[in-house]
Amino acid sequence: MSAKPTGFLQEAPLLFEYPQTGREGVKLRTLEVPDVSPDQAMAGAALRDDGLEGLPQLSEFDVVRHFTRLSRANYSVDTGMYPLGSCTMKYNPRINEKAASLPGFNQVHPLMGDGLTQGHLEMAYRLEEWLREITGFAGVSLQPAAGAQGELAGVLMIRARLEDKGERRGYILVPDSAHGTNPASAALAGFAVAEVKSGPDGCIDLADLEAKMTTDVAGLMLTNPNTLGIFEKNILEIARVVHAKGGYVYCDGANMNAMVGKTRPADFGMDVLHLNLHKTFSTPHGGGGPGAGPVFCTEELSPYLPLPRVEKSPEGWRLNWKGEKSIGKLTTFYGNSLILLRAYSYMLAMGGDGLLEMTETAVLNANYLRHQLKDVLAVSLASPTLHEVVFSDLGLDLHGGITTLDLAKRLIDYGFHPPTVYFPLTVHGALMVEPTESEPREELDRFVEAVKAVLEEADRDPGLVKSAPHTAPRRRLDETLAARQPILTAPQKERHQPA
Repeated sequence: MSAKPTGFLQEAPLLFEYPQTGREGVKLRTLEVPDVSPDQAMAGAALRDDGLEGLPQLSEFDVVRHFTRLSRANYSVDTGMYPLGSCTMKYNPRINEKAASLPGFNQVHPLMGDGLTQGHLEMAYRLEEWLREITGFAGVSLQPAAGAQGELAGVLMIRARLEDKGERRGYILVPDSAHGTNPASAALAGFAVAEVKSGPDGCIDLADLEAKMTTDVAGLMLTNPNTLGIFEKNILEIARVVHAKGGYVYCDGANMNAMVGKTRPADFGMDVLHLNLHKTFSTPHGGGGPGAGPVFCTEELSPYLPLPRVEKSPEGWRLNWKGEKSIGKLTTFYGNSLILLRAYSYMLAMGGDGLLEMTETAVLNANYLRHQLKDVLAVSLASPTLHEVVFSDLGLDLHGGITTLDLAKRLIDYGFHPPTVYFPLTVHGALMVEPTESEPREELDRFVEAVKAVLEEADRDPGLVKSAPHTAPRRRLDETLAARQPILTAPQKERHQPA
């Protein structure tokens, strides 16, 4: 690897590229006892794994330095603004972590039973009550361990209800601007997916919905506010069209950050909903989890909720494992309970007024960015948006021929995680930005200045922007090739040899 002036951001080799001989993690003193073969020490060859050839031999120093470098390369909500549209990467208050570290919660084992976990169960029961009040629904299960699992639960509940009624329907309708998990969840539940078009205003095309909503359609999965940050203005009519043919309306609640305290999904005709607690209610997000995606439903669908469910009895709180019509169990025990506790802590600290302010500030911040950037980036729609704003690449090529991806990559050099790019698919060259309510005006202004600076750079030296990033731990990658043909280890002949 040739030397490059990167300051403290070193593009270090992979562990598999380290020398293969001559290093040890631990060096023990010579023992004055007879040697014992690995077979004897491990009670036989059956416990040995002889397929470990090629693993790097590393010292403790190699390992510590490697992971310390990786940690410095991480970007998080503690580092700076995370403007990922549709993902709501908000700050995680430390009070949540304090609550989750209390011994009465973090030292509880799920096999202790209801009698010794009353604190956990009471917390879950109260969280359910608050979430029911916020969403307006009659039934809720906190068990799903992620938003996508909450989606799957909701669609399975719709399927179970229809089968109870003697109906076997084959399709789920999904708008063309839906989150990618929506069609995936429908397919996992055994349904074929039919797409519903959006109109020029970014909302569902009612005529297309009416044409496709037949008696073979189980329901509609829609995100509201949708992925353009717009509240579906015809939501009541959408629900009427679906219900008129005996279908159900599933609401993807990933964007609930724009509605808490303003409106409730159950009140505008939704039958099923999931919430991402890591989005709206500030629990940690990313890194593969853990997550929490509670699923909500009307009284009609409540018997089909996942088990177990928390109940209050004269003796205290308990988990009810009975439910003849339930879709069953989705995850171990009762889900990710300490994530639920973090959301509970956040809601308790914020209170009703604080949650309402959260919503209003999230919408204000997004529209502030929209206003500040409208003269340099093309806004995808003229209509006002809520918690996020989507720009298109219209006119972007006038700046030295750069693309949405080039702009996003160059923002890394200015200290920002790139916004969501090329989504939703209904907007050409989309750049989707969601600042959340966490960010102060100073950070929003810094983001605006960075975008404008990149565009000015592109006018002077487009090659600089097209080859960005330049100061990140990794340079521009071929992301398409990496996704389709990932190289997880370096070929043997390319590995570093010991000096």
